[in-house]
Amino acid sequence: MQAQIDKIYGYLIQYGLNFFAAVLIFIIGKWAANIVSRLFERLLLNTKVEKTLAVFGKNIVYFTILTFVAIAALNKVGVETNSFLAIIGAAGLAVGLALQGSLSNFAAGVMMIIFRPFALEDYIEAGGAEGTVIEIQIFNTILMTKDNKRVIVPNAKITGDKITVYPKSE
Repeated sequence: MQAQIDKIYGYLIQYGLNFFAAVLIFIIGKWAANIVSRLFERLLLNTKVEKTLAVFGKNIVYFTILTFVAIAALNKVGVETNSFLAIIGAAGLAVGLALQGSLSNFAAGVMMIIFRPFALEDYIEAGGAEGTVIEIQIFNTILMTKDNKRVIVPNAKITGDKITVYPKSE
């Protein structure tokens, strides 16, 4: 009977320490993900990147690090994580294919924010529309036409075609 109690006690110590280590990995990892993502956001804002893009980048960095931390914590507990990695990879591929158009608009929006072919309040002709730029978003750009209609143009359509920027009338 004592042998069985010692065996159970040994298992409790071994798995209890692994569980404690997993919780510690997760807590420290979450803290580190928070710090690294805030530093990344601050870095982007200091390089004059659009605030929307900086917040989006911060969230991507945070959740990417948190995913790896969660997998490391599960691995410490003894959960086989190879299947999780395969599922994450397959899900990433499926999401990438499903959002192909949105990803091209996102990439075009990032390029427009970085290279700034036009600015707010410029009158432009691009993507089959023309008007005054009132907002440049991550996925689309909003123009106001001369007859006060809001036109929302996907960023990929703007960067995929010629852009004409008209001089501002004083």
